[in-house]
Amino acid sequence: MQTDPASLDPEERLNKFYALFSAGLGVLSFCTGLIPAMGTIFGITGIIFGILGRRSESKRLATVGLILSIIGALAAIIFSFLLYADRY
Repeated sequence: MQTDPASLDPEERLNKFYALFSAGLGVLSFCTGLIPAMGTIFGITGIIFGILGRRSESKRLATVGLILSIIGALAAIIFSFLLYADRY
């Protein structure tokens, strides 16, 4: 059963926003993993918001965002190492 968003306390609403924002940043970091700077920035930011979002009732959404952010950040870091190794 869904709760009324207006009835939630401000901290719970903020934590739900963190969980949703983490999922969005996780998708962005996963999609921009081939651009090392963007994928790393989105990934690290998504990891931070995923950790903050795990304090809410939306733990599943925060966990998905956390996992996608970790995968996106790792893809960007690995791709940057491959670009560096190819140059030198």
